[in-house]
This record gives sequence, structure tokens and C-alpha cells, in this order.
Amino acid sequence: MPLATPTVFDGWTNDQPNNQGRAIAKSPDTDCLESTPNVRKPTLVGQSPVMRKLFSVIQRVAPTDASVLITGATGTGKELAARAIHNMSSRRDAAFVDINCSAIPETLIEAELFGHQRGTFTGAHENRSGLFEKASGGTLFLDEVDALNLSAQAKLLRVLQERTVRRIGARANIAIDVRIISATNCDLAQAVASGRFRPDLYYRLRVLPLHLPELCTRAGDINLLVDYFLQVKSERQGRTTVPHFSAEATKVLNEYPWPGNVRELENVIEYALALGNGDELGIEDLPLELSESRSQASSEDLRQLLEAYMTDAVPLAEIEKRYILSVLQQFGGNQVRAAAALGIDRSKLYRRLRQYGVKAVKFLQEEEQDGLQFRGMKTHVV
Repeated sequence: MPLATPTVFDGWTNDQPNNQGRAIAKSPDTDCLESTPNVRKPTLVGQSPVMRKLFSVIQRVAPTDASVLITGATGTGKELAARAIHNMSSRRDAAFVDINCSAIPETLIEAELFGHQRGTFTGAHENRSGLFEKASGGTLFLDEVDALNLSAQAKLLRVLQERTVRRIGARANIAIDVRIISATNCDLAQAVASGRFRPDLYYRLRVLPLHLPELCTRAGDINLLVDYFLQVKSERQGRTTVPHFSAEATKVLNEYPWPGNVRELENVIEYALALGNGDELGIEDLPLELSESRSQASSEDLRQLLEAYMTDAVPLAEIEKRYILSVLQQFGGNQVRAAAALGIDRSKLYRRLRQYGVKAVKFLQEEEQDGLQFRGMKTHVV
């Protein structure tokens, strides 16, 4: 499946405009897709150089049957990459079985993976196949594989070597045909060095290593991801139109460092859609940590400006202008709140803005309420 201009992966492209002029996903390979209207499979999205390289690697890795070890920080999309590999492989019509190894108690992880016979332990009332058997013919995805204890690691290594699995309490081996894709957000090489992970298993799993980049390194992908999540989540909510972010909010989204990566961005879009009204979403619709991050950046800019003033490089009037605009920006253009924080009358703030040639964004309903709240009160700097 060629990707001459890859922007999304796992069967989707976004080069088909819908009636609103926004890109809507389509697929050249209907075998990989759900046919239900307005329902989309999760997918990798990106057009930055690092993502184009990732797509190219996935294309080359997918047709093989070798084990893949996916590394990357939390929220970068390791499971999506695993599903993309499965969906582009010859195993696409068989099962994709995933397990989060850290979510299963150590006493149960072996029974989950390998299955058990009736009466083997308390609660084992019937014979049960493990995930290896269920994934036979397809792909088994071991997320957070570093959480496996040494006993489970030894048995997993044996399965990979012999391509057979033995249920707990059973005497016979069962032949399996499974491709293993594992993932971790920690340094497995360091875990090997510290004795927490078997080196022989590490090299068995890491036949084809694949690293997912953090969002902060994916230049140009944030706007693409924002549009993608806005469209997908608007469709799920039954919205007739897809909202968009204001220029100021878009700038905040692009300047935020995204420690939680794509998953955090997706949650922020969902938050904004829940709070926002109308077709435009603003800074006031973003979570507090994003606006605080912007405030910190503004404070840093002001600090640098003040240092420049101390060296006679910047006029005092410029310091005042930058500070007023910074405070106004922190309050999303609300002049009443900005004036209260600055300790000046709103009329004085308005004159300053007119002097600067700046037209502030007005949130009329908020300003009316704030005007009533602040009326008769002596404003002061908090």
C-alpha cells in the first residue's frame, strides 16, 4: 500500500474533502476498515519527517513475521503502531490480541498467557485457553512487556523458541503460529543490565526495533492532529459542523510541550469540545495547564524584555505595552478581568489598547457579568 504523501496510517488517507471543506478519511483498502458510517478506527496521523520515516519502516516491517519491539514514551501511540503492522501483514484477517502486562497480577499473568487446566488452582473450574492460543494465526501484542516477572519471561522465551505452548497443569504442548509485537516505555537494555529482564528474551523480542517519536519532536503535526481529533470527535458527538480553534488558541496548542504526547492532545480536544460553544474554540476552552504554560512563556518573555530595558536597549513604554498585552492575553481578551488584574480602570485600559492599535477580543456575556461583579469595587493588583 504506497504512501507517497503519508499523513495518516493504518489504511486511512485524508485527501478527500467533505461538504464543509474539511478533510475526511477514506481508505484504499476496505479489508482493513469498519464499514459503519461515521465510525473510524484509531490511526497514526502525521506528516513530519520523523513520522514519514516511521511509516516507511512500518511498511517494510509489516510483511515479515519477525518479532517487533516498539519503544516510546507514554501516549505516543505504540498500540496504534502495532495494529498498523498487523493490518498490513498477511495475518490481517486473523486475530489481533493485546494484553497490558502491568495490569495483570503476577500470580495470574502465566494463566492469562498460556491458559490452564481445570483444577490446577483455586477458581480454575474449567479448561481455558490462553492468549497465545487465541492469537494463533494472528498477532499477540504484549504492552508494557517489561512488567513480566522472570518466571513468565522464561516461559515466554520457551514459547518463542519452540513455537508451542503448554497450559498450566497440562502435560501436552499445543502448536501455535503467532507473531509477537511487544512494547515498552522504559529502557529494556537498562532493565537487562540491572537483572530485571532476561537478555536472551530481550534479543528475541527486539529482532525489529521500532521507536515512536514524542509529539514535541514532530514539527508540523500538531495542527494536523488537532483537525483530525476535532473531526472524529465531532462526528461521534453527532455535531453537524466541525468547530475550529481561534488563532490564539492554536498558538497555545502549538507552543505547549505536550508531556503526555498524542494521548494528552486527544484529551485536550475532547475537553475543549465539551466546554466550548459555537464554531470557534478559544483559550478559555482549554485546560488550565495550557493557559498556565502560556502565562509562564509570557512571563519569560517579559523577564527578557526587562533585562533588555536594564541595559538601555528597550524603552519603558515598550515594557508597559508588553506587560498590558500579556495580562490581557492571560485573560483571553477579557478587558474587565485584565483591568482588575492590572489595577486600572477599564476605560484607561481601552485607551491604552487604542493607542497600541490593538482590538481586544470581547467576550460580551462574561464582561457583563464581570462588570457587575467589579462595579463599585476598588481594583488593585493581586
